[in-house]
Amino acid sequence: MSREPRGPNEKLGAVLALAGISNAGLARRVNDLGAQRGLTLRYDKTSVARWVSKGMVPQGVAPHLIAAAIGSKLGRPVPLHEIGLADADPAPEVGLAFPRDVGAAVRSATELYRLDPAGRRGGGGGIWQSLAGSFSVSAYAVPTSRWLITPADSSVARDASAAAGGREAAAGPAAGGRRPPPPAATSLRVGHSDVAKLREAAEEARRWDSKYGGGDWRSSMVPECLRVDATPLLLGSYSDEVGRSLFGATAELTRLAGWMAFDTGQQEAAQRYYIQALRLARAAADVPLGGYVLASMSLQATYRGFADEGVDLAQAALERNRGLATARTMSFFHLVEARAQAKAGDAAACGTALAAAEGWLERSRDGDPDPSWLDFHSYDRLAADAAECYRDLRAPRQVRRFTEQALSRPTEEFVRSHGLRLVVSAVAELESGNLDAACAAGTRAVEVAGRISSARTTEYVRDLLHRLEPYGDEPRVAELRERARPLLAAPA
Repeated sequence: MSREPRGPNEKLGAVLALAGISNAGLARRVNDLGAQRGLTLRYDKTSVARWVSKGMVPQGVAPHLIAAAIGSKLGRPVPLHEIGLADADPAPEVGLAFPRDVGAAVRSATELYRLDPAGRRGGGGGIWQSLAGSFSVSAYAVPTSRWLITPADSSVARDASAAAGGREAAAGPAAGGRRPPPPAATSLRVGHSDVAKLREAAEEARRWDSKYGGGDWRSSMVPECLRVDATPLLLGSYSDEVGRSLFGATAELTRLAGWMAFDTGQQEAAQRYYIQALRLARAAADVPLGGYVLASMSLQATYRGFADEGVDLAQAALERNRGLATARTMSFFHLVEARAQAKAGDAAACGTALAAAEGWLERSRDGDPDPSWLDFHSYDRLAADAAECYRDLRAPRQVRRFTEQALSRPTEEFVRSHGLRLVVSAVAELESGNLDAACAAGTRAVEVAGRISSARTTEYVRDLLHRLEPYGDEPRVAELRERARPLLAAPA
């Protein structure tokens, strides 16, 4: 079904011509994207002709699938207004903006937070499901460049009453001559104690995420905290000093929401949270935190197969933090760069980055003012990531050496990391010709993965089993596959 014709949609026709997509080609792409979401769509070239020549607007998620299909061909995000479908539900564009103005940044972030953890906004349909497959690494280009140019806003003080009055005057009187009531946030004066509660929530959520994975129900409370607790504070009144602290705490929570979404395979949600976290870090004037967000973006881009962009994002974090961040922080940023360089196949650049990561870590001291969000970074984390670097560079002896170091320390607080390290160890043993050791490490990894909720860990296990397929007749491999069956069969 489509809405009533509005006249030719010249914008859609022009973008299709620019992308070099025929009517039949677009219909096929849209149907395929729908199938990936469990939808049965039967659009054909005639359907597309109606969209272009008569301006008919398909209902449901179809406008967003059209934008995603064209964007995939162009290699960049395509907003609905560019293809003449701006009157469709704009939710899929929420969270992608990086506004220059602080007030607009608050609106952009809070609009994203109103998408609840189940993917509904105001009771609407499954937004995150309709976004599946819409991740575009090019969406990070504008946020990164704007952050590099201006990493801190000049002032973030906010008078909620004045802001509400301005909006009210602009809107004019409501029906019947009455003005709409001001939002409840206008009476809220934000103080340091309010910000402290957000920081406590972030620290607690980080611990749960490390121990139980991003899909654990306790971790899923982070988006709820942003919607229920952080949003009213951002829309309240605060001084510049309190505002900086508020934006910093909210940026931490937002980055964490993105990291959890990334861990559970919701790449589209993660991308939007990361962009808003970077914007909030700029409002907080917290350059190291902004670098941490960029490092998270880099890891996601690298994981998704965009290694060159991952290198750029990590180097952006490094460049802006020279002379600002602590030695431990710089070490982590270099480590993230090493991951991207390894994925890009540049062994020399990876080795240089790893050496820099180790050098900076050696310079760190217990009394350094390291941010609390970096408490996980230590020599065993460096060894674990070095092992993954050498796995990507196909150097199994180096993988084994670093994995032994990474697994030598207790991991009660970092269960997910322990599971990932076991899988990397299994891959190294397999590539070294030690099938027994590979299966043993794989078995331990499956046991750990079964205790947490992490799509990323499950994907690592799946990759290991794929590597073991040539040995499928071996009883040890068959046993490992059987042990992993419930894990792989579980819903994402």
